[in-house]
Amino acid sequence: KQLYVNGTLLEQDEMAIALVGSRRASPYGLEMSEKLGYELALRGVTVVSGMARGIDSAAHIGALKAKGRTIAVMGSGHANIYPPENRELYGKIAKTGAVVTEFEDDVPPLPNNFPARNRIISGFSLGVVVVEAARNSGALITANFAAEQGRTVFALPGKVSSATSSGTNELIRDGACLIQSVDDIMEELFVFFQDIKKKIKRINC
Repeated sequence: KQLYVNGTLLEQDEMAIALVGSRRASPYGLEMSEKLGYELALRGVTVVSGMARGIDSAAHIGALKAKGRTIAVMGSGHANIYPPENRELYGKIAKTGAVVTEFEDDVPPLPNNFPARNRIISGFSLGVVVVEAARNSGALITANFAAEQGRTVFALPGKVSSATSSGTNELIRDGACLIQSVDDIMEELFVFFQDIKKKIKRINC
């Protein structure tokens, strides 16, 4: 399959982290998603998300505020921006980063498109951070794709009494990397690149 791109994909986008989560996010989730997006972008990491309402939009906004790179992966064609209120956000992302989709321009945002979209989000990224998600959240589908693709799965803990954090808390229980700040993500990226360097060194010997 091919991707339709509005914007530019750069070599530096190989160092990318996905931030995903609930559309019906809590104020805590929105705050943390924007904060993580901002701080990752400040450190030169490309922020990948799905441009959905809630956590996704906050992640893109954070990266844009830091004047960093961000990539949005849509579940519709470029002529059907979804959600429609994100038209301005779409333009900002395309101007400084990229909006990508595997769907032709006239394809509407059909429900079945989004699980397929989620595998591209994880595929673009070295790791996936689930910022806030309920048990039935589509963000957990992205986490499953990430695990299948050999990506690191991170999760931000939330209140045990919060339904919107039940999915993230269960991810941590099942072995996802608990994060409390952007430093936890950067530490994992550092280990990843150290391993790559060791493998290259072995090949060159």
